[in-house]
Order: sequence, then C-alpha cells, then structure tokens
Amino acid sequence: MGCAGDRVRFNVGGKVFETTATTLAGAGRDSMLGALLDDDWNARRGGEHFIDRNPKCFAVLLDLLRTGELHVPTGMPERQLYREALYYGLLDHVRAASWGPFDGNRLRLAGSVPGRAPGDGTAIRAGPDGGCCVAHGSMVHVYNWMLEELPPISLDYQRVNDVGYIDSDKIVITACERLGKGEGGMGLFCSSTGDLRHRFQVAHHNQVKSFTAGALSFSSSDHRIFASCKGRCNEYGIGVWDQVTGQQTDFFYESPGCSLGDADKLQWLNGSNCLMVATLFPKTDNCYIGLLDFREKRVVWSWSDAGTVASLDEKRVLDAIAMEESRSICVVNQYDDLGFMDLRSSGAGGGLRWSSRSRLMKGKMPDEELCYPKLAAHGGQLFSSMNDNISVFCGPEWVLTSRLRRSYGGSICDFSIGGDRLFALHSEENVFDVWETPPSAII
Repeated sequence: MGCAGDRVRFNVGGKVFETTATTLAGAGRDSMLGALLDDDWNARRGGEHFIDRNPKCFAVLLDLLRTGELHVPTGMPERQLYREALYYGLLDHVRAASWGPFDGNRLRLAGSVPGRAPGDGTAIRAGPDGGCCVAHGSMVHVYNWMLEELPPISLDYQRVNDVGYIDSDKIVITACERLGKGEGGMGLFCSSTGDLRHRFQVAHHNQVKSFTAGALSFSSSDHRIFASCKGRCNEYGIGVWDQVTGQQTDFFYESPGCSLGDADKLQWLNGSNCLMVATLFPKTDNCYIGLLDFREKRVVWSWSDAGTVASLDEKRVLDAIAMEESRSICVVNQYDDLGFMDLRSSGAGGGLRWSSRSRLMKGKMPDEELCYPKLAAHGGQLFSSMNDNISVFCGPEWVLTSRLRRSYGGSICDFSIGGDRLFALHSEENVFDVWETPPSAII
C-alpha cells in the first residue's frame, strides 16, 4: 500500500485506485480496509497494496465509502457485490445504504419468496442481520440476509415447536424429546451448513431427563438461551443454557401458585433482567402471564384471566408482548382487541384495559383460512397481524398509523422483525413477504 500523506493507493485485480486514509477510516476498524490504517500493519510501509479481487465491485464499494450512497451498475449481479462486501468487511455499510432504519410507517414490500417445502409454513423468525428462517413441519429452511437459501435443517420427522435465529451463524430449534438421532428436545445448529453443534440436555440431581422443549427466547448480552420444558411425567419448567458451551446453567420448576404450564411464549426483558412467560389460549383455557426473576428464583409479577373471561365476553388472550419502554404488556384476543396492563400493578384479571380495533378493519376475508393474531414491538411501535394485513400503532395511546397488506398468499399466520426487516409468513400459499424501510433521500 502506497501512502503519501493522507493518500492511499491500491491495485485491485490489475486496476489502480487512489483514495484517502480518511475515506478508509469510514469503513471502521473491524473491516479489512479500516484495519490497514493500524500503525503496526506492515502493508502501510510503502508500495502499492495488491488485492486479487474484482475491481468493478471494489469501485462500487469505494464510492459507497466516499458518498454514503450505493449505486450498482447495470449488469453487475448484486449477489456478487454482496460477497465482495463480505470479503472487505463492509456488509453493514451495504445494508445501511440498501434500506434505512426500521420504521413501520415507511415500510415497503421488497419482494416475496416462495417456499421450498411441501405444506404450509408454521413459524417465521427474523435474524438480527436481516436473514430469516421458516419452520415447515420437521424442517427449518434458512435464508441469509441476501435471501439466499442455505442448506435446510432436518429433525428426522420430529415436529419443530419453535425456532430462534440467534445470529448470522447460529439457529436454535426446539422439538419433542428426540432431536434428530439423539436424546433431548433442543439443539443449536450452524445456520450456514445446518450441522448440529450442541444437543441440550436437562439434568436434575445429576440425572439426565427426557423432555419436550417449546417456546424459546435468548439474551444476547450473556449468551443465554431460555426454553419452556415439559417432562414425561408432566413436570413443567423453564430451562437455561449457555449457547457457547451448550451446558445447562439453571432450571426453574413450576411452583405452587405459578401456572407456567407448557408456556406458549417467552420474552427476555433486558431492562428488568426478567423473563416473561405466557401460557395462552387455545392451549389452555385461562391465560397466565408472569415475570420470572432467575436471580431471586421466583415470579415477581403475574396476571391471569382466570375467573374473568365470562365477564369479558369470552375475550380469550391469544398473544402477548412486553414493552419495557412503557412498562406495560399488550395482549390481543380473537376479536383483534388490544389489551394493555401496567407492569407496576399485579393481580388476577386486574389492571387490564381493552381497546377495540374492530371498527378500523374493513370486513373479513371470504373463503379463506383465518389465522390467530400475533404481536410484535420494535422501536417504540406496536405491530399486530389480522387476517392478511399487519397494523402499525404508535404514540402513547397506540393510535393506528399504517397497515401493511399483500394480496398474494392469503392470511398471515406469523410475522417477525429483525435486522431492519419485517417478514410475514402466509398460511394458504407457501410464501413469505419481505418488508424494508427505503433509505432516506440524500440531498
């Protein structure tokens, strides 16, 4: 690499490029180009730095560092550019230029991806880097952030209960008590190859127990994985494992007065350092939601609709989401009513305020399968699916501000948000939609 003051010279595949150290610094120290500025990098000492890569792609990426804009020439395959960006450590820059920060009110349909398996998908999970995975019976189909399909993960006819896309390299899957050819109802897989890395076990008093794993959640800060567990003798609890070593680190058994059951949904809350555990209709007649503090080994907050359903016109709770910013939990019922409860108050049936949205909907979908509504929260916005659309709510009163709808595919059976994308899985056509926020205009 030749340096003359702030000037830096490269020879990429036979073509010479000259730029500045200031431009390269914008790549970040974690990138290959940014690392070249390190004082103890030998290549900084005189001479032209040769890189045996595609010069046309390098020109596009260098222009991205200079201007913040991504302009892909006609005839250049985007996947080729993305692979070159991966080599230089510039994928984050390419993603940031391809779509803007996530905003539910500005989402646009980027495309639809047909399924690769017979039958309908049952669950979709977004990855933090913009990829996703889709569960079909005993199969999990994996897509990276470029929406390239990776080798699928097969559980040898064991039905998938839940799946989590931890990062670009790891996927965790729960199933019945036999996962693949080994004991245990939960495993960690390599997302790029589909290979099994860890088979999680539940042990009590130094004895390994057979179990069925259900709902999943994980904490990225300390690499913990949480899963609801059911033993052969109907013992219920929440297991905790280290995703790096695969070792069990904790287990919370259901105690008297605590109705964890075979939990339908888990959600880790970083702010309060607690795990939300919810059992929901139709698996159980009565909804139970609790906050589990593993430090104190107890449920520190709980709510149940036991004994109150009849007075609420049979408003069964179908999904729940905790929103730490507003210190509340939102639930939704089969009529698409939203309910809000304050995390600062507790008690069975108390503190729940219902807000009807049925008047905002424009009729039903004739002759099509209806799906239970789902909830998600992201960036201070609340999302709820109903039939073939997803509603977006904003503000302290959660006012409906926009609606996402795609005519192709039928009702939405599941959706997920991650990596600044929203993925919506349809029930009647084996297809999922990808929604992105357009990048802001550069003036």
